[in-house]
Amino acid sequence: MTQSSLTLQISKLSCGSCVARAENALRAVEGVNEVVVNLASESAVVGFDSPATPARVTEALAAAGYPAIAEQVTLDISGMTCGSCAARVEKALSAAPAVTDVSVNLASETALVKFLAGATTPQAVAKASTDAGYPAHVHDLSAPKVDHKAAEMAALRRHLMIAAVLTAPVFVVEMGGHFIPGVHEFINRTIGMQTSWVLQFVLVTLVLIWPGRFFFTQGLPALFKGAPDMNALVAIGTGAAWAFSTVATFFPAVLPAGTRAVYFEAAAVIITLILLGRFLEARAKGKTGAAIRRLVGLQPKTAFQMQDGAAVEVPIADIVVGDILRVRPGERIAVDGVVIEGSSFVDESMITGEPIPVEKGSNDRVTGGTVNGTGVFTFRVTQVGADTMLAHVIRMVEDAQGAKLPIQDLVNRVTLWFVPVVLVLAVLTVIGWLIFGPDPALSFALVAGVSVLIVACPCAMGLATPTSIMVGTGRAAELGVLFRKGDALQALRSAQIVAFDKTGTLTRGRPEVTSVFLNAGFDEAEVMGGVASVEALSEHPIAEAIVRMAQEKGYRIAAASDFRAEAGFGVTAMVDGQTVMVGADRMMERAGIAIEAFADQFAQIAAQGQTPFYAAIDGALVGLIGISDPIKPETPAAIKKLQEMGLKVALITGDNTKTANAIAAELGIDTVIAEVLPDGKVAALRDLAKDGAKIAFVGDGINDAPALAAADVGIAIGTGTDVAIESADVVLMSGDINGVSNAFEISRHTMRNIRENLFWAFAYNSALIPVAAGGLYIFGGPLLSPMLAAGAMALSSVFVLSNALRLRRVAPVAKGAVS
Repeated sequence: MTQSSLTLQISKLSCGSCVARAENALRAVEGVNEVVVNLASESAVVGFDSPATPARVTEALAAAGYPAIAEQVTLDISGMTCGSCAARVEKALSAAPAVTDVSVNLASETALVKFLAGATTPQAVAKASTDAGYPAHVHDLSAPKVDHKAAEMAALRRHLMIAAVLTAPVFVVEMGGHFIPGVHEFINRTIGMQTSWVLQFVLVTLVLIWPGRFFFTQGLPALFKGAPDMNALVAIGTGAAWAFSTVATFFPAVLPAGTRAVYFEAAAVIITLILLGRFLEARAKGKTGAAIRRLVGLQPKTAFQMQDGAAVEVPIADIVVGDILRVRPGERIAVDGVVIEGSSFVDESMITGEPIPVEKGSNDRVTGGTVNGTGVFTFRVTQVGADTMLAHVIRMVEDAQGAKLPIQDLVNRVTLWFVPVVLVLAVLTVIGWLIFGPDPALSFALVAGVSVLIVACPCAMGLATPTSIMVGTGRAAELGVLFRKGDALQALRSAQIVAFDKTGTLTRGRPEVTSVFLNAGFDEAEVMGGVASVEALSEHPIAEAIVRMAQEKGYRIAAASDFRAEAGFGVTAMVDGQTVMVGADRMMERAGIAIEAFADQFAQIAAQGQTPFYAAIDGALVGLIGISDPIKPETPAAIKKLQEMGLKVALITGDNTKTANAIAAELGIDTVIAEVLPDGKVAALRDLAKDGAKIAFVGDGINDAPALAAADVGIAIGTGTDVAIESADVVLMSGDINGVSNAFEISRHTMRNIRENLFWAFAYNSALIPVAAGGLYIFGGPLLSPMLAAGAMALSSVFVLSNALRLRRVAPVAKGAVS
């Protein structure tokens, strides 16, 4: 047995004992016979035989606490024409060494592949698809965009026109007699039927080897590999009709008596109709990616760079971090940066979905792709190329559009086996007609067999889910809602409870000191100056509010030492030789400091929705500070909208229970979980979900990241921290929580659209395969013509695509994001 070798990049290796534990975990995997873990390079080389696999090796590392590092690549794949093609590409990529997850999108003709870093390369992963017959290339976001759909539509239009011109005479000559009396008699009197058949042979052969050759060059190799696809069905069906007709034309003696007939027109019309369907599909597919193309088109090609005091126009590729750029009225901002001079109002709707321009001045951040108003300003470049917000948004949208929803797994399993089953059904249909059919049985068998092959092409099945995902996530991006993970579309549809963090999510995130109560004999300037001296060393928004209040009132802020901060409790430091402690009631209680003296004041400010903080100096309570974080103006309406949608709303906060209940009462929130420490939000989510409810959590801070990752769907406020955004499944690009209801609306519309598409696709095949096989003929009805089968097959795909495109018209349910 040949031994396999795997090289992995491992995370969380920090010492020799880590290396030993990682090696022991790997050696414990049955089949692993060689392990070398290198601490310096944080890598492992593993030699293994069956039954060990890369998946089992990585599972063992993850269980030991040293997960292998995974990377992700997007591949552009050509040659996929139906659901079975997509399923085979997914199977080939999944079998590639070190690949851990694959999602193939037929609509965008891409694959999103996750693989183990160091164990393989993107190029090697792409080769797995190419070797399976579907050429793949690594997608390059920074490369100049080529409109492949336009080129594809041009080629299909050309082939369609050629096929139509060659097919028209055949169709008129052969089928004209069914519509215009005397056509067949006229042909017999002039050129004769035999000559007519020869001319049809020439024209139809040209159709098959010219515009129709793709079906044979793609379908027959797939058939011979034992992996037939839609092209194989078309090739077999049209090839059979052409072959039978050719024999009937040139070697009639070979056929049984009474079976001589030609079906040249069926072969030609099938090719023409399927090319028409593909052309319409390509045009519709082009529209599904419109959101991405609009985003890509937002970046200007040039910008005005400041050189020796003058603005010089330079290509965008020449701009680097640190450059100073000038933006004139009405211009589109080239890259991300920070304003250093001037001011203006900037239209950021392409990022946030908000139509109202935002004022920008000194030290404000500006985003590439947004549009300047009437002012003039200069800014220092902070991000270029793939690091800009626009590039980040494009990547997130592309990743979401390429995602595979759980519902797609069933579709993939069905389509993978569907074509082979159709081939078997076609063979059984032919055999059945030959045995039980009336004369001429061979002709009936051919017509029914070809009809089954053509009508059963699983194009609509393969397009049903990915097209809806592409259009739905694209429309969401236009509304300022980014689905970072496509499966959040399905998960969000099932959510029953929306849990909100408070600070920065429901509130402005800029607290203010609104009340100060002091024990007798203490001066506010002295106490608040000391408190501010401690809080000046903290980065918490509450600390910023206290320091800001002290600065505005001119209180002395001294240098503090021995600073200690405890998340969820408070802060302590030495100021002017005294120990100053500022924090929540639980901090005072733990330190043994009585707080009953301020019980009435505590109740008063808590009832007003203010957050109480106590101050103590050298172990003695000196004051109570009330801090209020104003609720965002849009919050009440956003909460009400979610409840109107049938969702329960919960508040999870570190505030004391009285304050939290006051805020919840003001907003009409259903459930409150208060006094939660930062590491307790995950446990709070578990409590909410104890009855099996699906939870969506909305937050914006670093301390929200664990909850965002643990929730069924994590929704991050785009104005929050990068850590929160990276932990979330959905990102609201503006700080407006109306985007939450818009995210739910997109999810519901998209999942309903997918179910409609799948119902149509499966119902279509279920209903028409028996009809094509001759089910109606048995009861005195007609036998389905292969030409009608081809038309019906093409229309089914067009219907699915057209239905998906309706998602482009989904209207926002709340005014926070409008297109």
